[in-house]
Amino acid sequence: MTVPPEPMRILVINSGSTSIKFQLRDMSGQAILCRGEIERIGLEGTAVRYESARGEWNEQREVADHQAGVRLLLELISDPERGVVRSVGEIAAVGHRIVHGGESIDRAELVTPEVERIIEENSRLAPLHNPANLMGIRAVRAVFPEMPQAAVFDTAFHATIPEEAFLFGLSYDCYREHGIRRFGFHGPSHRYVFQRTARMLGRAPEELNCVTCHMGGGVSLAAIRGGRSVDTSVGFGTVSGVPMGTRAGDVDPAAVLYLLEQAGLSSREVYRLLYHESGLKGLSGVSSDVREISAAAAAGNRRAELALRVFAHAARRWIAALATSLEDRLDALVFTAGIGVNAPALRAMICSGLGVIGVRLDPQRNTAVGREAEISAAESKVRVLVIPTDEEWMIAEQTRVLLSGQQPG
Repeated sequence: MTVPPEPMRILVINSGSTSIKFQLRDMSGQAILCRGEIERIGLEGTAVRYESARGEWNEQREVADHQAGVRLLLELISDPERGVVRSVGEIAAVGHRIVHGGESIDRAELVTPEVERIIEENSRLAPLHNPANLMGIRAVRAVFPEMPQAAVFDTAFHATIPEEAFLFGLSYDCYREHGIRRFGFHGPSHRYVFQRTARMLGRAPEELNCVTCHMGGGVSLAAIRGGRSVDTSVGFGTVSGVPMGTRAGDVDPAAVLYLLEQAGLSSREVYRLLYHESGLKGLSGVSSDVREISAAAAAGNRRAELALRVFAHAARRWIAALATSLEDRLDALVFTAGIGVNAPALRAMICSGLGVIGVRLDPQRNTAVGREAEISAAESKVRVLVIPTDEEWMIAEQTRVLLSGQQPG
């Protein structure tokens, strides 16, 4: 009698400076066994949220640091009453979301001292993310030293972008001496929705050209040709491209120089303006949340309505620009993440000016919210899809592939 294989369970961790988000995935059935988040680590009033098929729990705990946070989440996962495994030994590996791998990394990697060194070295490019990502890796090692760990990088998917697309018009010395170039982010999300698009359309990935639009609190768009990223809207940091929840998007560098030299703002004040006080929040004066802005716009708030129009205009501009990197054929336009999946009216605003590249929406289909759907009209030359992203599954899947001894795509 054939003995069925043991299920492979992979823990996915997204570690922030004061938080740990986690999911435990069963890779045999692709099920989410449990998920949760520990917020305000090291601060008063640490909040713990945990849910599984056994229920949902919200409580406050004393969690001094990330090591204590990892110990707590492993206790929750294996708890006799709330847990989903008998012991943490049933977890095959931990996959970590890592934001920046610089030019050294072009795929997911098992964590080694050299990989840790690269993550640490690229902290200068992602100071808000990489140090926190490293804390997650080191916390798991401290609690469970023998646990295999994988690093899945946001930037790795975009390592295939050619030089003419990733270089800025700065002096070449800025690239050669300081590494200033376009990197690209949200890699697991773009990879996931591209793969789902190929399945939904019944197309071989190597024959499919897409523009994928990850639109949440952060926004990035990517041109994907035959499964390879060839261009993207974000750049050296995570502030350029389409205006985001609180981030400015594209800004003329002369405006930044003006703020520094003429308006008297400090570099710290300009940083805060660009990253935390601009975008939808700064334009609307209402919120960074599209739902609240849309409600204000419907009630007659002109700035809220203007913020939505600015967002839609920038998205149209970037979609059309990225389409030119796809060798004269755009097969699909894909919306994902919180805004992309849940804001039909904003999708309609974005697509209303894209007839020039063959995009036509079906108003009835475009009412889809929170689920996979095709929303293009029958006469549209470009298929338009809504696909909820699953970055955690992609991280878990790339971790599984690494464990099998293969190289992830």
